Amino acid sequence: MPSATIPHRRRRAIESDDEGEEEDGFSSGYATSDSQRSNSTKRARQKLNGDASAFPESPVFPEGYRAEPDQGVREEVLDARGAMEQYQPGSIVRVKLTNFVTYTSAEFFPGPSLNMVIGPNGTGKSTLVCAICLGLGWAPAHLGRAKDASEFVKHGSQEATIEIELAADPERFRKNPVIRRNIKREGNKSHYSINGKPSNMKGVLELAKSLSIQIDNLCQFLPQDKVVEFAAMTPIELLYSTQRAAAPEHMLGWHNLLKELRGEQKKLQTQYAGDQEVLVNLEGRQQMQRADVERLQERAKTQKRVKMLEMARPFARYREARKKHQEAKQRRKDTVTALKALEDEVEPSLRAVNAKQRYREQVETAVNERRRAVDRADVAAEDMTTKMRNIQDKMKELEQESQGEKDRAKANKTEITKADQFIKRLRQQMEEQPIEFDASSYNEQIREKAHAIREIRSKAEGLRRTQEELTRRGRERNGLIAQARQDLDNLESQAGQQAQKLWKASRDTAQAWEWIQKNQAMFEKPVFGPPIVECSVKDLKYVDAIESLLGSGDFLAFTVQTRGDFKILQEQLYGRLRLAEITIRTISGDLDQFHPPVSEEEMRHYGLEMWALDLVNGPEPVLNMLCGDCRLHQTGVALQDITEQQYNLLTESPISSWVTGRNTYQITRRREYGPGATSTRVRDVKRARIWTNQPVDVRARGDLQDNIQGWGEEVLAFQKQVEEAKEQLARLRMENAEIEKEKAILDQEKAAKQRAIGEFKALPTKLAQHEEKKAMYQQGMAEIRQRLLNIEEEQDTLTMQKGQIALDYANAVQKLRELHNDLLQGEVMLLEASSELETLSERNSHFKDMLEAKRQEVEQVAKESETVQAAAKKLLDQCKVIMASDDSEQRQFLATMPEGQTVDELEAEIDSEKARLDLMHEGNSGTIKEFEQRQKKIDQLKTKITSVEQQLAEMQDGIDDLRQKWEPELDQLVGKISEAFSYSFKQINCAGEVGIHKDDDFDQWSIQIQVKFRESESLSVLDSHRQSGGERAVSTIFYLMALQSLARAPFRVVDEINQGMDPRNERMVHSRMVDIACQSHTSQYFLITPKLLHGLQYDRRMRVMCIASGEHMPARYEEVDFRRCVEVQRGVRVRG
Repeated sequence: MPSATIPHRRRRAIESDDEGEEEDGFSSGYATSDSQRSNSTKRARQKLNGDASAFPESPVFPEGYRAEPDQGVREEVLDARGAMEQYQPGSIVRVKLTNFVTYTSAEFFPGPSLNMVIGPNGTGKSTLVCAICLGLGWAPAHLGRAKDASEFVKHGSQEATIEIELAADPERFRKNPVIRRNIKREGNKSHYSINGKPSNMKGVLELAKSLSIQIDNLCQFLPQDKVVEFAAMTPIELLYSTQRAAAPEHMLGWHNLLKELRGEQKKLQTQYAGDQEVLVNLEGRQQMQRADVERLQERAKTQKRVKMLEMARPFARYREARKKHQEAKQRRKDTVTALKALEDEVEPSLRAVNAKQRYREQVETAVNERRRAVDRADVAAEDMTTKMRNIQDKMKELEQESQGEKDRAKANKTEITKADQFIKRLRQQMEEQPIEFDASSYNEQIREKAHAIREIRSKAEGLRRTQEELTRRGRERNGLIAQARQDLDNLESQAGQQAQKLWKASRDTAQAWEWIQKNQAMFEKPVFGPPIVECSVKDLKYVDAIESLLGSGDFLAFTVQTRGDFKILQEQLYGRLRLAEITIRTISGDLDQFHPPVSEEEMRHYGLEMWALDLVNGPEPVLNMLCGDCRLHQTGVALQDITEQQYNLLTESPISSWVTGRNTYQITRRREYGPGATSTRVRDVKRARIWTNQPVDVRARGDLQDNIQGWGEEVLAFQKQVEEAKEQLARLRMENAEIEKEKAILDQEKAAKQRAIGEFKALPTKLAQHEEKKAMYQQGMAEIRQRLLNIEEEQDTLTMQKGQIALDYANAVQKLRELHNDLLQGEVMLLEASSELETLSERNSHFKDMLEAKRQEVEQVAKESETVQAAAKKLLDQCKVIMASDDSEQRQFLATMPEGQTVDELEAEIDSEKARLDLMHEGNSGTIKEFEQRQKKIDQLKTKITSVEQQLAEMQDGIDDLRQKWEPELDQLVGKISEAFSYSFKQINCAGEVGIHKDDDFDQWSIQIQVKFRESESLSVLDSHRQSGGERAVSTIFYLMALQSLARAPFRVVDEINQGMDPRNERMVHSRMVDIACQSHTSQYFLITPKLLHGLQYDRRMRVMCIASGEHMPARYEEVDFRRCVEVQRGVRVRG
């Protein structure tokens, strides 16, 4: 495992007045690694000024590496020098790590200015960056590495500790705050403390943010795995991060508020425009319908009057009904008076008739009483008959019950006889001897048969497994034969030959291409395979020249057309399929964007025949990729060599590469060194291997044919073995069936004898059962005899009851005869009274008819009066309901109706209004309602528009006021950044400036970086299309350096930003970084890098921290004096 040599409080000798010695000094501090304890075989690493060497025969750290006894003096010097150094509040004073990633124990003491953290890859430089991020409370997501903090615990340990000491703000703290984070592997838990007191993540983040620490801002904290993310930041995101890093907090708040206000303003403006458009539309439609609505309103008034007149009908009808009721009441009164007078007149004549009527009624009452007495006597006689019938039925039931008991007695006798026979037979069987049965003999024979069956089944199972294995191997061989035949067919085709070449060139790439062809549906746009299979050369005379322009990676590169497809393909190939040798390239734009540097006429003037792009066939996206990476559109090709004159002309032309004869030429021009600063690289053209029509590989074809023949013979052998196995299985089945049949016979014999013995042993039990059964039947016979005696006694009782009922029936019949005679006498008397009453009534029928007619007249008049009264009451109820309604207009109309108006007059008026209504056009019944609803909407919209206009005016005033405060400060801030940015570019003979892109929408404001790296160019916007990776890296570091003097952040971290720079740019960038980061009263700076150039600028305020690892690191890092190590290394180099 790696260990580290880290600055510890500058343990070094007393400072010398020699400036050279001062520059050679390195701050030193140490960490303990477990590599020495585990006796690891790792070789020690040393790296100074870019050179590395190892000497296995001698230890890297000789005896002189240990600290001298005057260490206390050195610490005093260190303290004296540290007192002169001023840390900004929030900058990092000390970092201590325990069991964190690669470190067992390490302690860092960075300086207040520029800190250079150097060391070979894998030694743990970026681990310091991770510790700063996690120790200050931020999540691993800001590092772009692991997902959980527990993944940073050192392998083999259960917990890790990060301790960070920050420089105190004198106005807030009396001493430096010390933040401690303990990370548990189990459960992914963390515990925090501040100055030894327990805290939490929120408390740590609040402390960090109060000191203007912004780990989540890439302008302050740029770890290794986030460099690409920073380069990919949009100008809008860069403006946001710049304000966070360099502007006062209120500016970012103003910007956010402006974006919110502008967003709300746009919503209101959109709403206002929509409402205005709707209002104009509604008012136009309202004006168009106004005339029609007025006509409809007039018609509605007439309809309403007709409705009110119709509502008045019950009132007119009620007045007529009330008048008729009064007339009917008077007629009823007169008719009743006339009936009374007539009754008084005929009363003496009717008195005799009434007396005779009363006599007849008395006789009729007596007759009815005698008739009821006859009915009662008849019922009593019928009851006697019913009782007699019931007794007879009961006697029949007893007779049947007696016969049933007799039948049961007969059956019991039969059962007793059968029981005697069974008992006799069982006693005879008990006297006989039982059969002999040897169970162990039968069991032994059955076990032998079962064992034989198991052996046969085991053999059969083995044969089946063998058969299945042979079948499986046969299928595998058939699959290999099919694949070999497919490969044989491919050898005959051009596409197949190219696919074979792809497999030979890179198996990972070939496997990936097969997967892509099967999964094209996963991508937004088609993904194209490597040029080795997608492209070809139009004229094979030029194939050597064309292939010389492409590298191996170019032939194997996949082409995607969107960033989303790039991400999907990367995740699938690297993540899921775990393929390594894969190259993926993304294109932008069309092939038309690539133009030759000169016209065809000029090209031929230089001795070139055509451009390389014109000689290649393939999909446009693949050609686009080859133009972008291999510049085929700018490379001329000719089969013959050019003359010296043509060569000189080409070196001064815009053409920078060409192929003529058997050589390729590449011109490199460095404008910054003058117009004549060019270099030419010439390479031989090798024979083409990829896009050639090679003959079929006879050896490969022969191998495939031999394999097919060999596998076919194996398949035939497998089939023969399978057939033999089938025959053996058939024989085993027959043998198994025979043995199972013998075993079944033995089982049957054994079971039969076991049953016989069991039955003999059960004879006593059966005998006892049958004797018990016999006793039970005998007991049943006694019970039957008793029940028969009881039935005979009940029959005698019923016979006596039957005689008594016969006597009672005779008496009842005699009484019925007497009552019937009395009834006949009464009926004769009733007939006589009725005849006399009828005779008398006929004599006075005239008077009765008169009275009856008068009574009917009275009744008729009463009914008419009641009918009229009911009709009037019903009409009155209707009138009350109408008057009780909420329609005040209706009530007022009814109140003004003429009092004496008749129903006919009212109907005439209704007909007149309806005739007038028929003359009016009906129109749309919903027009008026629609008109009124639209008018309501218009009124509401006008109110809403007025309110929105007021809001927009107030909002615009607020935006103007806020912009007047924010924009000048932003212009001033960006102006300072641009000034520093431009100055840095001038130092490397280039140009650059930073501006602001302003837009009506504040969320579209952005930082606009423009750079120029060549004299012939003009300033252009920095992006991934115009500038190379090194140029973008230079621009990025210069931008971050421009923020250095403006940033509110107490420290800044940049990890491996110098990767990809050429030596000249890296040297100039480093010089500018030292100048800026080592100024007085500037923030702390961390630069992490695995390599440095020779002779870089050094400043006394810099602190260089060298990370070292290896098996020779001491267990106690305090013992190492890194200055002595440097001196030893220099001595080694001098001897070498």
